[in-house]
Order: sequence, then C-alpha cells, then structure tokens
Amino acid sequence: MSEQNGAQRIGAHVSLDDAVADAGRLGADVVQVFVSDPQSWKVPPLEYPGGAEGFRSAVTDAGIDVYVHAPYVINVASPNNRIRIPSRKLLQQVMTRAGELGAKGVVVHGGHVTAKDDPATGFDNWRKAIDSLETDVPVLVENTAGGDFSMARRLERIEQLWAAIQQADGGSEVGFTLDTCHAWAGGLDLASAVADVRAITGRIDLVHANDSRDAAGSGADRHTNFGVGQIPEDLLVGVVREAGAPVICETKGDVGTDIAWLRERL
Repeated sequence: MSEQNGAQRIGAHVSLDDAVADAGRLGADVVQVFVSDPQSWKVPPLEYPGGAEGFRSAVTDAGIDVYVHAPYVINVASPNNRIRIPSRKLLQQVMTRAGELGAKGVVVHGGHVTAKDDPATGFDNWRKAIDSLETDVPVLVENTAGGDFSMARRLERIEQLWAAIQQADGGSEVGFTLDTCHAWAGGLDLASAVADVRAITGRIDLVHANDSRDAAGSGADRHTNFGVGQIPEDLLVGVVREAGAPVICETKGDVGTDIAWLRERL
C-alpha cells in the first residue's frame, strides 16, 4: 500500500459531483468523497451523470484514485442496539456504493463506548461488524482525536481493537488511516506515531494530513491549514513521508495551497 517517498499521491476531500473538476483545480491526484450526508442515516440514489459507471470512467480517465469517507454518525462499537444496528446497516450501504464507484477504501472512525461500558464490548462489536460486511473494498479504520472511551484514540486501544478485528472473517483486509491532527490532539507522539501504529497494525493505508488548531493532547478535532496550526512542520511532514501512503488533506479554504505546501516538502 506504500509508495516511494517523493511520489506519494496527494489530494483532498471534495464533492462527489465535482470530483474530477475539483481535483484538477486543486492539483490533486487522489480524492476523498462522501456518498451521503455525513450526518444522515441514509445513502441516497446516485445522481452522477451516467451513474456509477460514469463516475468510474471519469476518474479513471483523469487518473484519480478515490476514497470514500463513511458518515460520522456510524459507531459500530456502540453497545446500544439503536446505534450499533443502524450503524452496521449504513456501513454496508456505504461499502456497496464505494464498490460501485471503484473506491480504493472506505474510511471509518473508530467509534466509542460510554463510561459505564466495558471497552471489550466495543472491540468485539467491531469484530462482529467486519464479520457481517459483504464487500471487496477495504475498511480503513481512522484514529480519533478525543474521548476517554474511544476505540482508536490511544495506542493501547488501537492495539486491542486491531486484535479483535483480526479475528473477524475478512479482518486481514482491514486497513488503517492515520490522521495527523487526530494523532496530535489525541496525545500520540508524532515523532514515533508511524512506527508505533505499524507495530500494531502492520500497515498504514492512507494519511489524513491536517494541522491542528489546538495543543497536543487537547482532544480537540479542529483541523487547520499547514503552517498556521500547532503541529511543528518537521513532525507533520515527517509523518507523511514515513507513512509513504496516499494523502488526503482535509484542511480549510484553499486546499490547493496546502497540497502544494506538502509536495514542496516531501
């Protein structure tokens, strides 16, 4: 999944409808899209001209790789049936659509339990969720920034989560998305984050490259543009370079400037 340093594919989160045009405008060779409202429990019909085949043809002709970000409402770790069951159903719908679009992977937040729950329940719920999926597209679990009861904020939780996922049918196909802002705000040491995560997962499939508005360990998921946030430049660039994976910038405003900023430093 890794690429040679200096030749990493770098891009941004864009709208599905305008993915090719946005990629061209931003100088992106990889994009991330939503296939539904990120706060909704429904995946609407695809209205792209020519449908899924039209989208696949357009991005292929443009030489663009595509990743899908799952809706934020999904929490397959939840012990609450009214959250967990709809989360699994929605994730399956997203995975199916991602497959139709030819996506390289689907980014899914690690989710959380509550203070009164045993974290082991959340880890096992992840195993069950992966077990139940029918898809050829990899799930890419993303580390999160905050929450004392998160499944993927701290390394020890990521290790427990990964052990549970590996027990699932298809668990070996699950990948990992490392978000630099989330790692910084979540209290991970960016100087060793890539090595630390790889020691657990054996892989980093995608990088979300974002600066952080807030201090290290703050738990605040607030992305900002490169060079104006709290993450030292050498640490941010070092994570991207060492990971060697495709990069999605989820920064603010003129993302093209951030893509160029990063390319100049790799």
